Amino acid sequence: MIETNYTVTGMTCDHCVRSVTEEIGRIGAVSDVRVDLPTGAVTVRSAEPVSDADVREAVEEAGYELAAS
Repeated sequence: MIETNYTVTGMTCDHCVRSVTEEIGRIGAVSDVRVDLPTGAVTVRSAEPVSDADVREAVEEAGYELAAS
């Protein structure tokens, strides 16, 4: 199991969390997504490596931004 951490900006409510969780969860190898609203921390667990570009695209599709790493 691979665990990767990101920070998402712009989330303000539980609906935001659900949107980000659902969009990232649609990425093929992703098995679990955990989002902490107060900090914007997002933990993605997957069976195989997931590209940062795919995660960025999913977050943007949800209407938010990945913070620069």
